[in-house]
Amino acid sequence: MTTVRAAAFQLLRELGLTTIFGNPGSTEETFLENFPDDFRYILGLQEASVVAAADGYAQVTRRPVLVNVHTAAGVSNALGTLDSTFQNKTPLILTAGQQTREMLLLEPWLVNPDPQSIASPWVKWAHQPARPQDVPAAFMRAYAIAMQPPQGPVFLSLPLDDWDAESTVPTAVRSVTSRVAADPDRLAEFAAALASAENPVLVFGSDIARGDGWAEAVTLAERLNAPVWAAPSSERVPFPEDHRLYAGGLPFAQGLLSERLAGHDVILVVGAPVFRYYPWVPGAYIPAGSQLLHITDDPAESGRAPVGDSLVSDSMLALRGLAELLPDRSADTVVDTQEHRLAPHASAEPRPEDPADHDPLTARQLFRVLRSATPHDTVIVQESPSNIADLHSEWEFTQPDSYFAMASGALGWGLPAAVGIALAQRDLTTHRPVLALIGDGSMQFSPQALYTAVREEVPLVVVVPNNGEYGILKAFAEFQKNPGVPGLDLPGLKPHLIAQGYGATGIVARTAAEVRSALNGAWERSGPTVIEVPIDPAIPPLV
Repeated sequence: MTTVRAAAFQLLRELGLTTIFGNPGSTEETFLENFPDDFRYILGLQEASVVAAADGYAQVTRRPVLVNVHTAAGVSNALGTLDSTFQNKTPLILTAGQQTREMLLLEPWLVNPDPQSIASPWVKWAHQPARPQDVPAAFMRAYAIAMQPPQGPVFLSLPLDDWDAESTVPTAVRSVTSRVAADPDRLAEFAAALASAENPVLVFGSDIARGDGWAEAVTLAERLNAPVWAAPSSERVPFPEDHRLYAGGLPFAQGLLSERLAGHDVILVVGAPVFRYYPWVPGAYIPAGSQLLHITDDPAESGRAPVGDSLVSDSMLALRGLAELLPDRSADTVVDTQEHRLAPHASAEPRPEDPADHDPLTARQLFRVLRSATPHDTVIVQESPSNIADLHSEWEFTQPDSYFAMASGALGWGLPAAVGIALAQRDLTTHRPVLALIGDGSMQFSPQALYTAVREEVPLVVVVPNNGEYGILKAFAEFQKNPGVPGLDLPGLKPHLIAQGYGATGIVARTAAEVRSALNGAWERSGPTVIEVPIDPAIPPLV
């Protein structure tokens, strides 16, 4: 007799899903018993960290990943980072155990009473098989849905007594596309609009990076000879930032964004929402007289755009198709790159001086020191919200897959994602160094991810700019004119000691010289290093 467990593991094996990120509970033990030797279980100590680590791993490998958490409680813990995974468009198959079928009507302890709804709205599909025999086929359907565009997480609730049942339903292993091609007539319309434009502009988003489309993005930009902006708050870098046509990052505020695009008659947005905003700054969506064209692989993203004509397509395929249809307008134009700040004239701000070796550091000085002491192919994982503008002011990203952040804005994703990203670098034998920049407040949302990094001996460097506060919230409070908001100060946190408690190396570096020395040692270690750097707690302007 072939059991449901044997059939499911064979299916997972054939799909290449042999690495499982998880935090097991009682309702998962029947799935994991007699765990196959050719599978690997990456243990995390809390479900939000588990999901984020799997997210980082899947983004680097560009393959779906299986995640295993504990019934309703575990899924609830995971929701904060599942939000990020959904908005990052990362293909994950999230599974959770369920109580014994014979007890479900009674809603016993640890039951998931509504498995189809618990992960909503942060999954593409949620399902609990009606009978044990359907479990393997449910995995196949979950894989197919997760991989099809727009990619994203799915959820399966699996009763603990299903695994030893006889498998009687044949399950075919099948492949699905991860790209959707453009309607050729619509693509031709977009090409005609761009060809007739006097001053077109390109806005590129994270889908280009996810789809490995940097080369196609460069080809189109050069053919149009048009400036390229990164979409607001891009979680991936969509275009080489040292390119002569790179203009900078657009502000994620409505009125300011429209001001930045003034003077352009055709605006082409590829692989990003139209648009992602954070603070409310009133103004037009786009400049008066401008035409906006929007290309996305997500029909929902297309549907909620407040302005513009849309085309549903994979970004890379659309960029390639447009370049083939457009006449060559190439020239030697060089665009003045703006800093990634919300203020309309950020580039006019004076560049701060280099820090002396023994002086305390501002956030921007810290990033300058880190950039000078970091290998050129380093991958940055960013979750220090108040310092994002300073990071982009000091660090040009010139190679694909060099920058990762969360699209959701929900804290707690960055540190575990960095663990998954570093683990993927090792598994792929690319061995790019990984540097996580995690705020002192952000680190408290998922410090247990360090345990996984230690357990797996992941070579990861974590730098914690410690300003003793929620700097981004203070900036927002000043913008909103909300004085006296409590709970924004974080005195007494010692990230380096937290790291040591999980078995990682923890160091405090207070000056440029100490940061460089700490980094030199960190790059040589086989496991994780956390470098805590006290910085000037000045509040950056939000706008």
